[in-house]
Amino acid sequence: MRLGPAALLCFLSFVWRSESAPPTCYSRALGLSKEIMVLLDKIHTSHRTKTCAEVLPPLFIDVHNQCITTKLRDFLYVVLNYPNQQCRERPRMILLKRRVQNLYTIITRICYRDLVFFTEDCEAIDTGHTKPYYAEDRLQLLQEER
Repeated sequence: MRLGPAALLCFLSFVWRSESAPPTCYSRALGLSKEIMVLLDKIHTSHRTKTCAEVLPPLFIDVHNQCITTKLRDFLYVVLNYPNQQCRERPRMILLKRRVQNLYTIITRICYRDLVFFTEDCEAIDTGHTKPYYAEDRLQLLQEER
């Protein structure tokens, strides 16, 4: 039995697109955080949702920051209790609400002890500017001494 070139090409395209391992809690949290950041950027720049974004607090997601759980909880509270009904019903705002809820659930329940927090810099989640991590500086100094 011989496969034709079209069947072989179809089989190889399925193998190429399939992932070798299922997503872990960590990879799902990273992926969702990137999706939320892209969606927030679209909400802030789109002419349809720019007025809705004025009420949203600033958020720069870092799943390695211990303050992410409290900031996500506060952000989720704002999105769920949005004052304007029209903004609450916009598709991007609904999608944002679902993704933030999913990320919050993943971080607090599903991957509760799987995620490792390296920093506790709550200001970095509000501003996007992180302070250097002491262990990283120490490692760099040790490598430079060699």
